[in-house]
Amino acid sequence: MITIPAIETRNGECAFATPTSTDALLAARTPLAIARSWATTGFRRLQISDSDLGFSGRKHAGVVEEIVRDGMVSVQAVVNGQSTEAVERLVDAGADRLVLHASAVDDPSWIETLAHAYPSSVLVATDVRERRTVTRGWVRSVPVDIFDLIGDLEGLPLAGLLISVANGNGSASTAELALLEDLAETSGFPVLTSGGVSTIDDLRALEHRGVSGAVLGTALYSGALDARAVAQEFSA
Repeated sequence: MITIPAIETRNGECAFATPTSTDALLAARTPLAIARSWATTGFRRLQISDSDLGFSGRKHAGVVEEIVRDGMVSVQAVVNGQSTEAVERLVDAGADRLVLHASAVDDPSWIETLAHAYPSSVLVATDVRERRTVTRGWVRSVPVDIFDLIGDLEGLPLAGLLISVANGNGSASTAELALLEDLAETSGFPVLTSGGVSTIDDLRALEHRGVSGAVLGTALYSGALDARAVAQEFSA
């Protein structure tokens, strides 16, 4: 299993770098410096989400490209909304993977088109609560059983499915772990998760259930997780 630090930027600054962050990360400050810090720690992939990318003005839209072009670490970049222009910019910059939010897609064929255009490079991300996810239909958001969504995506050359199980309680519950295990067994592509991790034992529990990767945010930045120990144990 691989662990993937998340870098979320707003107005050109890392949203996770708060006064509770480690001294090293506070000293780094800029998204590029933080990316380099995670690479030096031993992480091999980062997830980058630039909230300014794809919106009017786009003053800081170059943050993602700057980290990708730096070349110290592999990058999976989050695509905000349904923007083919944003996808093309990230691919041109050298992003290895693209993260598409299922709830942001009005036309499901858009995911299919990108999956075939960039085989093994597209991750579909979705929030799950009690086996239900939300995808956007033609005119409104509709709840969909997560296994039905997997069925719809089956056969596409995807890099994986990114499941958010954040429940506000830190660690994933027993039911959420069981669901992730079922998804990993059912899916024809890798299953990754974000949220639900506050200790290294949580990561071991995910690995034991066949989860291929975990995107890490607050727990990593706050020091609740020992970054170096995590990078050494979960690097592939």
